[in-house]
Amino acid sequence: MLPEGPYMAARIRFPPSRVAVLLIAVAAAATISPAKPATGAAVAPVSAPPAVPPAALLPAESIPGRPAARDVFDVATALSTSDSKDDEGCTDVVHGRLLRPGAVTGQGFQTAVPGGQLSELVARTPHPPDLTAWAGQARRCARVTVDDQGLPTVSTTTVETAPAVPGAQTLSYRQVLTLPGQPAGLPGLRLRTVAIAAGGVLVLLRDAGATDLDLDTLAVAAWQHAAPRLGR
Repeated sequence: MLPEGPYMAARIRFPPSRVAVLLIAVAAAATISPAKPATGAAVAPVSAPPAVPPAALLPAESIPGRPAARDVFDVATALSTSDSKDDEGCTDVVHGRLLRPGAVTGQGFQTAVPGGQLSELVARTPHPPDLTAWAGQARRCARVTVDDQGLPTVSTTTVETAPAVPGAQTLSYRQVLTLPGQPAGLPGLRLRTVAIAAGGVLVLLRDAGATDLDLDTLAVAAWQHAAPRLGR
């Protein structure tokens, strides 16, 4: 589902068997983990919000650099099965999970662009993320190491000033993933994420590698494109 990007081999020399795991767990736009109900607890059915049409995704011609063919996915098929563990409550930050498990509908894509890869997720959920609180958690988890399915990974996160969107919460942060003791000459896998949320709608853009994209401007354009198609 998430092909290896051309930036990976040049940026981080992870063991080949772990490359796909890391990309699926961290670099994908949709990293949603199903909730595990408490033993014996009744699970109340939750109605899914209206479907997100593929037309809500940013048109290919809006992406600079003549991107390659897009790998489009539905949120229902992109559930993360990661079993990462840490002692600081930072796993969601390291994996870029902004959506809570439960009733979520959405569409996403990823595509290769010059220097790396770009992903977008457009989702509807009755439990939208609190991006302000999430940014605070990201600051607390500025540098942590998690055990990602047996692969220790160092995550360094920097929260940045997000673009202003009237009536919406916004979030912008950079992340670098490295292996413990990685030589300084290997700078790690670079990720950047910009998210915009309002009224149960989330638009998230993430680039990986050295794309040099203006992700703030692209995310605002993605929101302006998706919002009217979702009744915002």
